[in-house]
Amino acid sequence: MRSWRRGLSEGTVQRRFSRRFQVSLVGEGALVGLFGGAIVTLYRLALSWAEHALRWVTGSAAGSPVSIAAWFFCLLVLLVLVSVLLRWEPTTSGSGIPQVDAEVEGALDAPWKRIIPAKFAEGTLLALAGLSLGREGPSVQLGGMSGKAVSRMLGRKRGEERLLITCGAAAGMSAAFHAPFTGVLFALEEIHKQFSAPLIISVMCSAVAADLLVSQVVGLEPVLSLSLQQNLPHAMYPLVIILGMLCGVIGALHNRGMFAFQNLFSRIGAHLPQSRLVIPFALAGVAAFVWPELMCGGEAIIEMLLSPAGLSLGTILALLVGKYAFTAICFGSGAPGGTLYPLVVMGGLFGGLFCSVMNGLSITEHMYFLNFVALGVAGLFSGVVRAPVTAVVLVFELTGSLDALLSVTLVSILAYVTSSLTETDAFYEHLLRPLLEKASKEARRSIDEPHSQKKDLGTVLVGPGSRLEGLCVRDVPWPDAIRLVTIERAGVEIIPTGDTRIHAMDELLFIAGESATDDARLKLSLMCAPRLDQ
Repeated sequence: MRSWRRGLSEGTVQRRFSRRFQVSLVGEGALVGLFGGAIVTLYRLALSWAEHALRWVTGSAAGSPVSIAAWFFCLLVLLVLVSVLLRWEPTTSGSGIPQVDAEVEGALDAPWKRIIPAKFAEGTLLALAGLSLGREGPSVQLGGMSGKAVSRMLGRKRGEERLLITCGAAAGMSAAFHAPFTGVLFALEEIHKQFSAPLIISVMCSAVAADLLVSQVVGLEPVLSLSLQQNLPHAMYPLVIILGMLCGVIGALHNRGMFAFQNLFSRIGAHLPQSRLVIPFALAGVAAFVWPELMCGGEAIIEMLLSPAGLSLGTILALLVGKYAFTAICFGSGAPGGTLYPLVVMGGLFGGLFCSVMNGLSITEHMYFLNFVALGVAGLFSGVVRAPVTAVVLVFELTGSLDALLSVTLVSILAYVTSSLTETDAFYEHLLRPLLEKASKEARRSIDEPHSQKKDLGTVLVGPGSRLEGLCVRDVPWPDAIRLVTIERAGVEIIPTGDTRIHAMDELLFIAGESATDDARLKLSLMCAPRLDQ
């Protein structure tokens, strides 16, 4: 065992274990937050300009057949530009969150130098075209690639790079929603899926730094402000329970529909994938003159929903169905835009629809309309993404009210449980699976290929009930080309021997050839995955 340890870079190991590493990670997280926050701030400004330009141009062209035809020609030009960018960098397709997930999992090594300009330009062009897509997914990818850029500039290894990508994802979400704690929870609950004190602190620094930067440019107001008039009385909590279960069912239907559209579009244009974009671009042109509220992320719908005059039950239902259909078509086509903000809008519409029905039955009063809008946001977010903690924190930052915490938590948990019982995949986990399968196949092909002897480090956490829990080191079927370096248990670093027994929540530090690290991490992640039924 000593022979291979002599070949290990002592500087790398010392940096991994030192307290200075934990402190430097905090500083690097703040640097990532500033870099990613600056990019996402510029991205938000570009989208705002594009949406204003879109509404001015289409508003001026309305009623003139020649002007309308000219606008459809402009859409054709925008379609060509987006298609060229997608051919130049295919990794920018879709929202971008699954790609960041794959980066953190070690299954993808995307070129940040191409993704940042491509995703920025694509998002701006799609907003100018009016497609029903949001800014949050692209912001997370822009932030994650900012973290990767900082890592490469500082010369960090892949293990530390993944941490900085997580920090960047938090910065992107924070700057997009103007909600730093939502960014932190989303990055940890959805992206990294592991918690440690140094990681949490560095992610917080990144999210706060990004939020401070964006607030200096676009102001302090969140993208969606819900000012509750009065707290929901406990006597209405049976309605909260019903709404939570309904959100779980609707969340499952939302995912199944989105996946169905994605599969349907995958059959179109096998030799020219960008031809799939023709349908959403054409629908965007029609919506601009027939139903402009459906365009872009949904800011116009939120303004109508929160207006003092309010909306009728039929109007809310029509907007909900129309927004979902348009968003599903845009998402299924592979257009490089997000679905989180449209999801928040649809959640608010569903909560408002539920309250309107209850008002019609004389069960509730209109004064609680915004309460149910906020509950709908949390419930649908939790039912679709399966990140209930993030959903609770998001609504807290949108409302600024701790008094609604109990009802929001209840609806989020119920939506999460109900959606899970339908055996429908969580949204981003479903989108991540093809990326992991592709990476696994490529890794298997590369095992037999000669590669350099350059070494890299990786870590994996042993989950409760996993295959490794309780085994001695010598009994573990370790993946090829890796060696176990240390086991960190409750803050204590253990040098393992063959008789060392592995416990749940141990953090295993392993070494592998740089080209084999990703494959080893995938295999070890499966072996260390928690089993709740054990």
